[in-house]
Amino acid sequence: MSHIKKLKCLLCGKEYKAEEVRYNCPKCGDEGILEIFYDYSKIKTDFNRETLKKNQEFSMWRYLPLLPVDDPTQIGPLKVGWSPLYEVQNIRKNLGMASLWIKDDGRNPTASLKDRPSAIAVVKARELKEKIVTCASTGNAASSLAGAAASVGLKSYIFVPQTAPSAKIAQLLVFGSTVFAVRGSYDEAFDLSIKATREFGWYNRNTAFNPYMVEGKKTVALEIIEQMNFEVPDYIFVSVGDGCIISGVAKAYKDMSSLGFIDRLPKLVAVQAEGCRPIVEAINGNGTVKFVEPSTIADSIAVGIPRNRLMAVRDVRESGGFGVAVSDKEILVAIKYLGTEQGIFAEPAGSTAFAGLVKALKEGKVSKKDKIVVLVTGNGLKDVESAKKAGGEVLVIDPDLKALKEIMNH
Repeated sequence: MSHIKKLKCLLCGKEYKAEEVRYNCPKCGDEGILEIFYDYSKIKTDFNRETLKKNQEFSMWRYLPLLPVDDPTQIGPLKVGWSPLYEVQNIRKNLGMASLWIKDDGRNPTASLKDRPSAIAVVKARELKEKIVTCASTGNAASSLAGAAASVGLKSYIFVPQTAPSAKIAQLLVFGSTVFAVRGSYDEAFDLSIKATREFGWYNRNTAFNPYMVEGKKTVALEIIEQMNFEVPDYIFVSVGDGCIISGVAKAYKDMSSLGFIDRLPKLVAVQAEGCRPIVEAINGNGTVKFVEPSTIADSIAVGIPRNRLMAVRDVRESGGFGVAVSDKEILVAIKYLGTEQGIFAEPAGSTAFAGLVKALKEGKVSKKDKIVVLVTGNGLKDVESAKKAGGEVLVIDPDLKALKEIMNH
């Protein structure tokens, strides 16, 4: 049984027991995002450094006492989590930094971090005896939910903007989803999926609508904490769309601090594209998020109405961190750089956080002496067209050695 103590509304502060609510605060409606709180005194009885050291479950489920799972038998078969954390020596030296790590979460089953919350969503749906799951997505959340659902025999109905990358649509169709390509933005697809949930009773996985999604996303940082042997970095750079991932990172460090695993918290840096930066503007400004019309190649974070904005802005500001916006050109340069220098293949949203680090270093917002972690959230195969733009041109030659020598000499 999970150790959830309560769910608390970010707006009105009303508290609920887990069995009393499924999604948002009944009093505040869709804006009333619920935050999960655990009974750490109970968790401490069987979850500590020694039990972790002995645990041979190298996936996100090694942190089961800190997850909202009532029935572990409902966990699906896909291996999610325990993605590599690289101490990137080449890049560190190139940038003149003392310490730099990159967490490559594009190594998950459907090639993105979103597999983590989707794994939780499928467990909750099965605990509730639901047969159909749904979500709205620019692609990654959708494909992760579709894959997780397929692995346990659930049906999935997915809403995506018509502009979603073809590779992500292909994943959905291969996983057997019914895909609705909405003539509109991600935000419009999101709203339609909520209406469909209420009309048809499907179980909804949407970020900041389903309160358990932050809990799935936090497992990426629980792994970072353990993989760094409980050493806390000075900064963690995170690409931001709805704001759920960066709140998950914050939650992981708060959880581990409450349990006594670590003695301080890192500063969080929210990175967005210049063409869609409502959360960055709020963090660096007066804290109020103003909605925008997205314009960026980083489709996974092209969110004009960030649903988890209240929690994300609060978490970054409380950490002492900041926001940074980068251009699409800087995002493409980061894709190429990560690939060339470290062999990490990132999609645009995945490379955005690294582009933010490069910019923050140039502007003196972080020091080269700081210990820094960068989170790469998705694999480059998710958006092949952007990868081709970043990678450059192939060399077309005739099939003989003379032609090869000629082109080599130019």
